[in-house]
Amino acid sequence: MKNRNEFLSPTEQDLLAKKIDEIESVTDAELRIHIESYCKVDPMSRAAKVFKDLKMYKTKERNGVLFYIAIEDHKLAVWGDEAIHKDLGQSFWDEEIEILLNHFKKQEFYQGLVKALDNVKAKLEELYPFTGHKNELSNEISFGQ
Repeated sequence: MKNRNEFLSPTEQDLLAKKIDEIESVTDAELRIHIESYCKVDPMSRAAKVFKDLKMYKTKERNGVLFYIAIEDHKLAVWGDEAIHKDLGQSFWDEEIEILLNHFKKQEFYQGLVKALDNVKAKLEELYPFTGHKNELSNEISFGQ
């Protein structure tokens, strides 16, 4: 894998985990970021598999969101579980992907993720306001090969 610290510094990785924690403190949704070097298939298919591998489908309300990024192959996807996808639709995820792509083209990886997370947070607060649920998934960035 390309040095993940070149993509996101350790400080940025920590800040993104804290950002996810912040989002999950105001909404009942669960978010993850997964980064790997290569994606030799359609990024949506890969995101669906990673979503399953990370057991993100096991959330109570089926409202997990995965940001999937393949650094070297310049591919990404945003995968929402069935309940949240039904509520937001593919066009919302496409808008978030466009935001990420625009920032990534300028090597603004951290800034792009923060912007997309902020947009998702705004929607999640409307759809899934915090009711006191416990954090069901890790907030740390996961890394693949």
